[in-house]
Amino acid sequence: MAMADHKDDKSGKPAQGQPPRERGGWLAKIAPGVRNLVAKRETPDNLWVKCPDTGEMLYRPDLEAALWVTPSGSHMRIGAAQRLRYTFDDGRFERIPSPVVVDDPLKFPDDKPYADRLKAARKATGEQDSMAIAFGNIRGEPAVVIVQDFNFMGGSLGMGAGEAFIKAAEEAVRRKVPLVIFTASGGARMQEGTLSLMQMARTTLALNEVKAAGLPYIVVLTDPTTGGVSASYAMLGDIHIAEPNAMIAFSGRRVIEQTIREVLPPGFQRAEFLVERGMVDLVAARSELPDVLASVLKTLMLGRARARAA
Repeated sequence: MAMADHKDDKSGKPAQGQPPRERGGWLAKIAPGVRNLVAKRETPDNLWVKCPDTGEMLYRPDLEAALWVTPSGSHMRIGAAQRLRYTFDDGRFERIPSPVVVDDPLKFPDDKPYADRLKAARKATGEQDSMAIAFGNIRGEPAVVIVQDFNFMGGSLGMGAGEAFIKAAEEAVRRKVPLVIFTASGGARMQEGTLSLMQMARTTLALNEVKAAGLPYIVVLTDPTTGGVSASYAMLGDIHIAEPNAMIAFSGRRVIEQTIREVLPPGFQRAEFLVERGMVDLVAARSELPDVLASVLKTLMLGRARARAA
């Protein structure tokens, strides 16, 4: 008598003609509801974040509570909305809309259309371009703040960012308050060619208006600040503050070493090295920045008030 017709095959599946086995085993038979209680729960993909320094997996809520500063001290890159919440009192501020510019003025040819890159960046960040503007109080001191978002096409400087910077400068003059910028950029936006490079001159001219009004301009250099941004408005502040270990440079190590034919010291493009050489005034941890900024703004605005009185 052939018995093979009633046995499972080696794959563990019932043989042809045999009814499928009830799943769940003995536990499901005696307590059907238990299976749902002990079922495997799905873990969100973004619940753990890898530390860029140590490779340690960090619990996301703990990292958010620490302002995205890891236990090793690494200041991770953050978006514009987070930066504004961390900077202003109680996370409250007034957003100032940026001017609208033509998206693809040069019809730049690429493996992916520039217009599509912009759409993707806007969807990912929720911002119109790489700069966001807001007005509010920093420990009671009013200021217009610009945040450059590295998540938006590497914080690149294009027409949209240039117009946003000019708008922020105009708002600071109109409201008679200081202008603060958090820089983070890989440099000029190649898809806009010369139009991008023109923003270096245009932002500098806008700063002249701020300084002519006797208003402070404070730069907070975050990781990374490079290229045409470091060659223009990022280095024109009255005071330059940097986050720990922020990369601040014009071009990369290899390019510089090949140009001058010398080996450069370790960390020569980091904030701490630049403080020692006088290029940056001080380094401040992210949690300390509101207090540091408020102290600087209060001191500089007090000097302005005395000058006006005199």
